[in-house]
Amino acid sequence: MRDRKVVLDEFNEFSRIAELGGGQDKIDKQHEQGKLTARERIDVLLDKGTFVEIDKFVIHNCSNFGLDKKKISGDGIVSGYGKIDGRLVYVYAYDFTVLGGSLSRTNANKITKVQRLALKMGAPIIAINDSGGARIQEGVSALAGYGDIFYQNTISSGVIPQISVIMGPCAGGACYSPALTDFIFMVKEKSHMFVTGPDVVKTVTHEDIDKEGLGGAAVHASKSGVAHFVGDTEEDTLMMVRELLSFLPSNNFEECPFANTMDDPMREDESLNDLIPEDPSKPYDMIELIESIVDDGNFFEVHKHFAQNIIVGFAHMAGKTVGIVADQPAFQAGVLDIDSSDKAARFIRFCDCFNIPIVTLEDVPGFLPGCTQEHNGIIRHGAKIVYAYVEATVPKVTLITRKAYGGAYIVLASKNIGTDVNLAYPSAEIAVLGAEGAVNILYRKQTGEERAQTLAEYEKTFSNPYRAAELGYVDEIILPAQTRQKIIQSLDMAQTKNRQNPAKKHGNIPL
Repeated sequence: MRDRKVVLDEFNEFSRIAELGGGQDKIDKQHEQGKLTARERIDVLLDKGTFVEIDKFVIHNCSNFGLDKKKISGDGIVSGYGKIDGRLVYVYAYDFTVLGGSLSRTNANKITKVQRLALKMGAPIIAINDSGGARIQEGVSALAGYGDIFYQNTISSGVIPQISVIMGPCAGGACYSPALTDFIFMVKEKSHMFVTGPDVVKTVTHEDIDKEGLGGAAVHASKSGVAHFVGDTEEDTLMMVRELLSFLPSNNFEECPFANTMDDPMREDESLNDLIPEDPSKPYDMIELIESIVDDGNFFEVHKHFAQNIIVGFAHMAGKTVGIVADQPAFQAGVLDIDSSDKAARFIRFCDCFNIPIVTLEDVPGFLPGCTQEHNGIIRHGAKIVYAYVEATVPKVTLITRKAYGGAYIVLASKNIGTDVNLAYPSAEIAVLGAEGAVNILYRKQTGEERAQTLAEYEKTFSNPYRAAELGYVDEIILPAQTRQKIIQSLDMAQTKNRQNPAKKHGNIPL
């Protein structure tokens, strides 16, 4: 039998070497670039002392182009499980110090192992990306590894929360795993995602652009909509991941964590009575309304910098998680367009996947007109919101604060597409068109006093919520000060909702 001390020393040495990854010089280089190592990132993300590593000593089996002389324990992926706020999560992190964090057939197997474990155990999975892409020396074997990862991403969708954190490069086929997950986090000036890099772009299209301008965090957070969150530093970004998980269930069969609060569910806010301007053309900030009605004013906004004419995000109301979808009158008057339709629809579907009630705050003048919108498919994109709301079986509460015009009124969680409770302020205007537009069409030849009289008559008839209330399309007209208590009462009433869609393989959402 081998000497016990020798055995322990040997294990400790193997473990020390594995934890060095590509070596101290590569770790130093990572730090010089202002970046953490894979293990340091996991340590920041998880509760202290809870990380359990899997496949620490795995090595690749490729001998092409001298790789047989570059075998490093772990093979560029650190994977395992741990806890966040005491709840089980799975995590894997690309180690850039090992062959640039490139994906091999072997470390792809490590990733799919924790993906399958996360699905089996019903726990969220977090991917930390910092990789140069597929390991070129392995050819199609590495590419096949991506295919296996994408497969598991898709199978897990809607069953467990999947989160991607981009901490460095993420290029080519590697982009599609994050794109298949629920939320993507990026770090300002450190993260880059693109299918083809700046050199290829310049060769093919003759555009001269750097990687920050092509696929940096600012671009993906504000223009493409690929990134949902952007952090100033790696540590800030990982703390945001922890905060996001505080709103989410571990899987589609569990309840969201309950958040203890001293905020009275019946609290009124008299300042809301003056929030909506008397002039219907004047903007106001919907964030003020949201922060007034949610627990402790804490609203966790998603996609903050993308399609800012609509707001989506998570909050607690009476300690329970809700998803909020709201028009933003302070940006493009809260009009719906292609990007805001996509943003809202995806968020609605996520909430429905994980049994999170949806609160819709509506002040929408309609869909954005113009050739650009029509030619790029506003009909197709706008239909996504309709589909998402109708398909969603979770409790749904809508509040109309001011304008609710035309098709936009219908698609934004109106009574007719399955919302459980529809509320309105006395200032709500529910109509096919605003007064000016309607009179311009119906009485275009009128002028002067006659036109003014017709405008006044139209406003009296439709620029209020009472006609809709008479027809049962609005369940209750409420005072703005009572918003919090009325929404919480509605959610409490609907919490035992039991609705199932017809049996089918899946629907065919317009894409």
